[in-house]
Amino acid sequence: MTTRRRLRPLTRLTVALGAASAIAALAGCSLLGGGELGSGPSAERDESGQVVEGTDGADVFTLQVGDCLNDADAADTVSEVPVVPCADPHDSEIYASVILGGDTFPGTDAVLAEGDEQCGTEFDAFIGIPYVESIYDFSYYFPTESSWERGDREILCVIFDPAGQKLTGSLDGIAR
Repeated sequence: MTTRRRLRPLTRLTVALGAASAIAALAGCSLLGGGELGSGPSAERDESGQVVEGTDGADVFTLQVGDCLNDADAADTVSEVPVVPCADPHDSEIYASVILGGDTFPGTDAVLAEGDEQCGTEFDAFIGIPYVESIYDFSYYFPTESSWERGDREILCVIFDPAGQKLTGSLDGIAR
C-alpha cells in the first residue's frame, strides 16, 4: 500500500518551510503479496468503527482515521501494522486521510510533497495549534507505485510524540 515517512524531530521547522523532502528520513511500507487491497486481517471494531480489540497485524489497507497504532518499530516495508484501542498506550494515531487523484502514479517526490502539505495542514486543524508550536510530530503512510497500480490513492497522516513517549487516548484538539 503505502510508504511511511518518519520526520526527525530537528526537521520540524524545515518541514514548515517546505524543505522536508530533502532531509527527512524515509521508512516505508508497500503492498506485499497479490491479494485484494484491504482483504487481510483487521482489528475488531464496534458499531461506530472504533477499535475495541487490537491486533498485532492489521492489513494496512484496513486502517481508518481514528485508529491508534503501535508502529514505532515498523520495518521499511510492511503490509500489516499493530492496531490497538486508543485507550491503550500506543505510538501513533491516524488523524487524517487524503485521497490523491489521477490514473498514473505521479512519482514518489510528488506523493511526498502532497503528504507533507496535506498532513501539515490537517495537523494544525486536528491538534488545534500550528505544527511548529506543537510538541508532537507527524508522519504518514502513502501509496507506492506498486500499490497505486492496484488502486491505492490514500495518504494516512499519523501523529506521534517525537520523544518516543507512548500516547493514551486521542490527541484531537489537545493544543500542545
